[in-house]
Amino acid sequence: MTETTYGVSGMACGHCAAFVTEEIERIPGVGAVAVDVEGGTVTVTSDRDLDVAEVRAAVEEAGYELTP
Repeated sequence: MTETTYGVSGMACGHCAAFVTEEIERIPGVGAVAVDVEGGTVTVTSDRDLDVAEVRAAVEEAGYELTP
């Protein structure tokens, strides 16, 4: 299992976290998603190394932006 934390900008509430979680969970291999709205981060646990482009696309589909 691999655990990676990404920065996400634009999240403000629980609904934001739910949208981001839903989109990231659609990525094949993702087992768990933990969103920290106040910290502006999302931690993804997966059974493989994820391509950052996959995560970026999922976050953007939810309406937010992956930060460096």
